[in-house]
Amino acid sequence: MRLQCELCFHRCALEEGQTGFCRARGNRDGAIVPLNYGKITSMALDPVEKKPLSRFHPGSQILSIASFGCNLRCPFCQNHHISMAEAGEQETVDLYPESLAEQAAALVHRGNIGVAYTYNEPLIGYEYVWDCAQAVHQRGLYNVLVTNGTIAAAPWRALLEHIDAANIDLKGFTPAWYKKLGGDLETVKRSIQIAAEHCHVEVTTLLVTGENDGEEEIRALSAWLAEIDRGIPLHLTRFIPRYKMRDRPPTPLGRLHRLVEIAAEKLDYVYPGNC
Repeated sequence: MRLQCELCFHRCALEEGQTGFCRARGNRDGAIVPLNYGKITSMALDPVEKKPLSRFHPGSQILSIASFGCNLRCPFCQNHHISMAEAGEQETVDLYPESLAEQAAALVHRGNIGVAYTYNEPLIGYEYVWDCAQAVHQRGLYNVLVTNGTIAAAPWRALLEHIDAANIDLKGFTPAWYKKLGGDLETVKRSIQIAAEHCHVEVTTLLVTGENDGEEEIRALSAWLAEIDRGIPLHLTRFIPRYKMRDRPPTPLGRLHRLVEIAAEKLDYVYPGNC
């Protein structure tokens, strides 16, 4: 029987045994299930600033975990070896919610404040993040999401009740650019608006040379963010050639700093990244 996944705007209609666009959700035994539940590809204790979160417990560490799969197709992806992977293509370690929460608590003495769901797109493993977030909160620790924000409104609102901070990628400010990435600008804008009502939010935009690094685009993007809250930190990150965009030059440093200046006309906190 064909079933439809309702987690994001792709709304994949899947026959029994099929896997969705994200490579991590599928129709199995008459239900849409996360194929990456508890399957960890990467784990590290990182500075919280690396997420990046500049105004959420700065100076702290956070246990950062990843699985596999993503519901976008960014040709510049930094973590394509896991985000573009399917089940079985990457070595994984089973780590279930209670065990994750225990490991996070055991690292408090090293400055750990909680768990960050990051590196690949964590929201396609929605059920795992939900279960882990509750276990982490029960131990008095924080939950942080690093996400592309491509999720339907209802599950997003529900999950945010268990999330303390999020860094959301706003990959540009034109529908045409998002279409190239397999995404939808309005979905991400809505996710940022909803998240700002529930938790600490910071936003990251990677400036891809010749694509989304125009002055007017960044002026419009920062003005829109300021309408929500001019105190939302914006990270403008320098593009470095990788994956399928190795032919593009890095963002010129002069260009990066000029765009930071433009964004700072509307926002209180604008940070250059990868300098």
